[in-house]
Amino acid sequence: MKKYSPKRLRNVGIIGHSGSGKTTLTEAILYYTKATDRFGKIEDGNTVSDYDTEEKKRKISLSTSLAFCEYNDVKINLVDMPGYFDFIGETMEGLRAVDTAMIVVSGVSGIQVGTEKSWDYVNRGKLPRAFYVNKLDRENADFVKTLNELKQKFGMTVVPVQYPIGNESSFRGIVNVISGKTRIFDKKTKSMKEIDIPEDMLEKVNECKNMIMEAVAETSEELLDKYFDKGTLSDEDIYTGLIDGCAKGEVVPVMCGSALTGIGIQTLIEDIIECFPSCENLNPVNASDMEGNSELTVKIDEKESFSAFVFKTIADPFVGKLSLFRVMTGKLTPDMTVYNVKKAKNEKVGAMYFLRGKQQIPASEITAGDLGAVSKLQFTNTGDTLSYPQSPIVFEDIKFPQPVISMAVLPKSKNDEDKILNGLNKMAEEDLTFKVSRDTENAEAIISGLGETHIDVISCRLKSKFGLEVILQQPKVPYRETIKKTSDVQGKHKKQSGGHGQYGDVKIKFEPRIDGEDDLEFVDKVVGGVVPRQYIPAVEKGLRECINHGVLAGYPVIRLKATLHDGSYHPVDSSEMAFKVAASLAYKKGLMEAEPILLEPIEYVEISVPEYYMGDIIGDINKKRGRVLGTENSGGNQIIIAEIPQAEMFKYATDLRSMTQARGSFTMKFEKYEEVPNSEVNKIMENKNKVKIKS
Repeated sequence: MKKYSPKRLRNVGIIGHSGSGKTTLTEAILYYTKATDRFGKIEDGNTVSDYDTEEKKRKISLSTSLAFCEYNDVKINLVDMPGYFDFIGETMEGLRAVDTAMIVVSGVSGIQVGTEKSWDYVNRGKLPRAFYVNKLDRENADFVKTLNELKQKFGMTVVPVQYPIGNESSFRGIVNVISGKTRIFDKKTKSMKEIDIPEDMLEKVNECKNMIMEAVAETSEELLDKYFDKGTLSDEDIYTGLIDGCAKGEVVPVMCGSALTGIGIQTLIEDIIECFPSCENLNPVNASDMEGNSELTVKIDEKESFSAFVFKTIADPFVGKLSLFRVMTGKLTPDMTVYNVKKAKNEKVGAMYFLRGKQQIPASEITAGDLGAVSKLQFTNTGDTLSYPQSPIVFEDIKFPQPVISMAVLPKSKNDEDKILNGLNKMAEEDLTFKVSRDTENAEAIISGLGETHIDVISCRLKSKFGLEVILQQPKVPYRETIKKTSDVQGKHKKQSGGHGQYGDVKIKFEPRIDGEDDLEFVDKVVGGVVPRQYIPAVEKGLRECINHGVLAGYPVIRLKATLHDGSYHPVDSSEMAFKVAASLAYKKGLMEAEPILLEPIEYVEISVPEYYMGDIIGDINKKRGRVLGTENSGGNQIIIAEIPQAEMFKYATDLRSMTQARGSFTMKFEKYEEVPNSEVNKIMENKNKVKIKS
């Protein structure tokens, strides 16, 4: 394949609200540039970027995928990212691979939650961005209304570089505002043909061009002086200022069209080349030296020594691991030995590819700025930096959101338990927003993700990729037991059988532990040898075994203090075992007399929402038996700080999304154990008994 310098590369991320037409737009660009010979459709399950079984079944993008095309001696790498919020981790990965993020907006729906979130993600990464107003052929599509919404929401630097001819069913063409090149769709030839700008549009197009000139003039003093002196700017100056302003994030070009009909796709491709910054126009990327002591900035440059950032991992049970990377400096060739800086390991580079969906096109060389994939790297994972051993640097990590929903995974076949954990761990390498853990207390494998759909997709992929079927259920709440009062009891074990008998006798005082520690506090206050020294450890051991099971519902006991203060022994029949049994008898009797209670885990929760959802959220916290500790303002959102019982939080990711139209987010961590209210105790005991009966 032809080699492209950084100047001839455009890496474009396609993001936006779910259903805005991102995958169809990717398909249209590939088809128009003849990278593919058919126009795939989501309904038919034959698009280039949605090739996964689950994506075809659900008809939404679940993973970030790469595809490239070539046009007028420029290579355009397209990175199609999911719009569904459960798969935001994929978007975070994709944004690290691109130079410009093109936010796709439906001309029918206008700004949606996904549009706002995409803008926020791009802002966080300080990426150049553009808007593409799609679906202008649809009923109720309105470019002007959508453009005004974008300007009002995101600022006056949002400028239209394209303008549609007609709307809804009469939408038939695009005017390039800067060059004036106008194309309309010819229904007879089924192709675009050039015409002059319609007279009734001249005034509007000139108005848009002035808007662009004003915006780009603000990007440099030189252009501002020219604009003031002459009252206008040449097309060349506009394009120069547009690229510079876009690279700095100061100007946001708006394109438009219909991906499904193909109207405007040629104009879009030309403007991607003419208006979007190339790799060499970009601001330097942040990095640090190997120890992380000093900050560096790295400019994309093919003449420097090799470095690359691994932005995504694909785990395939048949092909093995595929690492997707962006070369930042220098070039990569097969058989090179590179250094994984984070893992401090050398890696031998094997087969390399350019990706177009699932198609792997062998690559003999991948140069600075370009995106590629390498198979079967032994130590390398997402977020790692590869470089020459002699000049190691580390690029910034991808900041992934933490999982907010967990489910227990039960195998349909008991023989599959180890295979399931193995499969889940392989998928966790691919998806860093997904975590696998083992609940040893309840003998459950727990998977955690960003939403119910995320968890469901993981279980379905487990079946399609590894042939393993599982049942998902709500994890068990790790309740605890303790006591509220004090008791002083005797535990006596006396058994006479042929030969040696068994004799152990202890008196133990049980009371709540009040020093803030949860572990059993065992105190030896035996005097006069009433319990011989060699048997006292057996008493403690017996109690420690007992506290794994409480006397109310069998949950582990915490915050217990046990003081051994009296007892008796038999010179022949006493033994360690006899004193362990005596301790267990005292334990059962003592806890029943000391008012045993159930405790539940309480989560510390921080919920970030726009202010107008505050009332609903606080009302819901109260319904969940939670309490609000305080609120604070952060970045335009309100942060509600609360403590909520864990039992009420398993589906909170779904509840919050529903209450806030997906504008809310939250984090939580275990805080403490608190007494379960009486109204809840009976429910817990009933559920516990049902589980016992089933098992």
